[in-house]
Amino acid sequence: MAIIIKSPAELARMRTACRLTGETLELIESMLVPGITTAEIDYAAEKFILSQGARPSFLHYRGFPKSVCISINEEVIHGIPSSRKLKEGDIASVDIGVFFDGFHGDAARTLPVGKISADATKLIEVTKQSFFEGIKFARAGNHVHDISKAVQDFVESNGFSVVREYVGHGVGKDLHEDPSVPNYRPPNRGARLQAGMTIAVEPMVNIGGAAIKVLADKWTVITKDGSLSAHYENTIAITDGEPEILTLINRG
Repeated sequence: MAIIIKSPAELARMRTACRLTGETLELIESMLVPGITTAEIDYAAEKFILSQGARPSFLHYRGFPKSVCISINEEVIHGIPSSRKLKEGDIASVDIGVFFDGFHGDAARTLPVGKISADATKLIEVTKQSFFEGIKFARAGNHVHDISKAVQDFVESNGFSVVREYVGHGVGKDLHEDPSVPNYRPPNRGARLQAGMTIAVEPMVNIGGAAIKVLADKWTVITKDGSLSAHYENTIAITDGEPEILTLINRG
């Protein structure tokens, strides 16, 4: 495992990529209304990213054909934007990466389309809060296991399940770096956290069972039982104190 520690200068460059990632998510959130197509959202996000002198991290990454992953309802991750129109009551998991000045930012949100069910609302809230429960342990000297355990315990205490096949990861000059950051207790303690590490913590949570399957497009991942799924992700930096959430825009 080759974990890359970022220098203060490199972290400063990452902050810009991550800020643009967060701003792109804000743009997408403002567009999520019934009747819009996921392709229209993808086009607007790509146009914004390019206008900032950056590029979409996901476009052509390992063959992915679009700039944004938009996964609806039972779709867990890697949904491909298309002519599909969003409907009132849908939930849309939006995952975006931005590459700027040599570094990537990576973040995701699950967002409501109009008025959604109470169950869907709880799923979104639990998934988001599980991220914050996890990063309470994202401190130098702890291990990846400490984050993973906190995420799993919170999700399962609310009656939901965590996806096992896809996990968080290091982020930096490459979109996916070491270490892996599972959302469930790994068999070992995992990497020791050190100041200067940058990782994406990204719980993927299902209302029903944890089992998933990949559709024929070889990208879109759905819940095997057809239940709703949600996704929440930020790129964070490990510091000598509290973790710094790089992709969360503070408008306060």
